[in-house]
Amino acid sequence: MAEADLFEFLTRMGDNTLILGHRVSEWCGHAPVLEEDIALANTALDLIGQTQLWLGLAAEVEGKGRTADDLAFLRDAGAFRNLLLVERPNGDFGQTLMRQFLFDAWHHAMLSALCQSADPRVAAIAEKAVKEVAYHLERSADLVIRLGDGTEESHGRMQAALDDIWLYAGEMFLADATDAAMAEAGVAPDPAALKPVWQATVGEVLSDATLTAPDTDFSHKGGRIGIHTEHLGYILAEMQFLQRAYPGAVW
Repeated sequence: MAEADLFEFLTRMGDNTLILGHRVSEWCGHAPVLEEDIALANTALDLIGQTQLWLGLAAEVEGKGRTADDLAFLRDAGAFRNLLLVERPNGDFGQTLMRQFLFDAWHHAMLSALCQSADPRVAAIAEKAVKEVAYHLERSADLVIRLGDGTEESHGRMQAALDDIWLYAGEMFLADATDAAMAEAGVAPDPAALKPVWQATVGEVLSDATLTAPDTDFSHKGGRIGIHTEHLGYILAEMQFLQRAYPGAVW
């Protein structure tokens, strides 16, 4: 296993949590009720905390003197490796919840597998993160059910959100040479191996929510190799502004 493959894998994990953490944080002060405002802020904090661990290890593996902060704030969009799903706009509350649920179901399955990683550093991060993500999944699944099986309006909004976000979910299970190297070394699972677990979790929740998944295998892709939508550029313009405008600035 080449260190370059491990670095690529670690940035994929860290970039997912970084970009979704930023997206979720945009709800702070804007959520529909106070309880959800606090819950979303806490979810964002969990994800950013996980980012520190993943990108910190990525910087260590890279060995070029960069830090987690450097990787977060000084890379351009083409160097980011996050899923397209996590950079999708928040939309309404239903769209945010559906995005979170579909990601949480994958994230929990991935972290559960990574707890058995042959790399003890990866396993240690996963063991810490999976406890937080178990709560994320429980919460997002519960809300998808409550809103999907709620009023006519809430059901319609959740179905519309599912129809939109579903077209980005398949990228989570695509594999390339990096994934093959990670699986061969026992560091991480083959992405495709996570799909049955994800489908079982998602299928049960959607059934309880009286929602119907689109009948298509199509998925937008490209984020994991640095090909992104315009949305990531706007995220980075905001997220990286301070470090770009005042290089080296610290608290």
